[in-house]
Amino acid sequence: MFNRQWVLKLFSAFLLLGSMVLPANAQDWPTKPIKFIVPFEPGGGMDYIARLLAPKLSEQLKQTVVVENRAGANGMVGLRALMASTDGHTFGVVSAGPLVVNPHVYLKLAYETMTDFTPVTNLANFPLLLAVQPGLPVKDVKELIAYAKSKSGQVSYSSPGIGNTNHLAGELFASMASVQMLHIPYKGSAPAVSSLLSNDVSLTFSSIPTILPHVKSGRVKVLGVGNLQRIPFLPEIPTIAEAGVTGYEAFTWGCLIGPAGMPSNVVQIMNRHITDILRQKDVAERLLSQGAVPTPSTPEELAAYMSSEIKKWGGIVKMANIKPE
Repeated sequence: MFNRQWVLKLFSAFLLLGSMVLPANAQDWPTKPIKFIVPFEPGGGMDYIARLLAPKLSEQLKQTVVVENRAGANGMVGLRALMASTDGHTFGVVSAGPLVVNPHVYLKLAYETMTDFTPVTNLANFPLLLAVQPGLPVKDVKELIAYAKSKSGQVSYSSPGIGNTNHLAGELFASMASVQMLHIPYKGSAPAVSSLLSNDVSLTFSSIPTILPHVKSGRVKVLGVGNLQRIPFLPEIPTIAEAGVTGYEAFTWGCLIGPAGMPSNVVQIMNRHITDILRQKDVAERLLSQGAVPTPSTPEELAAYMSSEIKKWGGIVKMANIKPE
């Protein structure tokens, strides 16, 4: 008959063995190169952060990390590719639009955000800049509003696609400023900004990494930022709220997700490493230099945030009277 002291010793041994075995099992992953799918063209905010994280993660996990751009249909092409990836080594670096706006602007969506993907961590918030052609006869937001009212329906703005947060930033601006603007969608952030550079549109709402080089070169003129507070990196640029549209706020964010059913140990490994990388001083400084604010989170926090954002943007879509297509 086993005595109590022997049983306790045996149980303690099992606990010790378990604590030794679990980390070893966790280190069985990754067993092959890791892939980041960015559902947009190169040059945008998500592409920037994916390529910032990739070499750092590769160094930590001793495995190759590749970035693959799968643009099209406002992120849906890339997300379908992510859904079809079952190797346990493929992740999406995705912005808000495809996840929390698309459900409200497309009648037929190939995915359900809250069930077809596995949240890993939030990555960063990206402020949106309101930029106009240098030749547009306005020098601030109030003058832009007056100009748009005098040219009702003739002022146009570009975005990376229908239902993108940049698109809705424009719709929100038009609604709150009581102006009519023509929306012209493009297939990605870079083409949307290029349309402004070629004077095909009057203005655009863009994340900072995409448009910053053109701001510095003087090829575009920035009138405001969508945050409620000025950006320390660009302190001279007023918020759109203080410049003439009280209460206006619009920004985009990026997160890391996997396909549905991703093993929990893989999620935890990736969350731990990505969170660590985002907290590294040089990474944070590079993000802040682009106006982005690192926002690492737990998988559970990201899931809750995605759910709340779906509700929020649904309200904005309804307010802007955007009809699902």
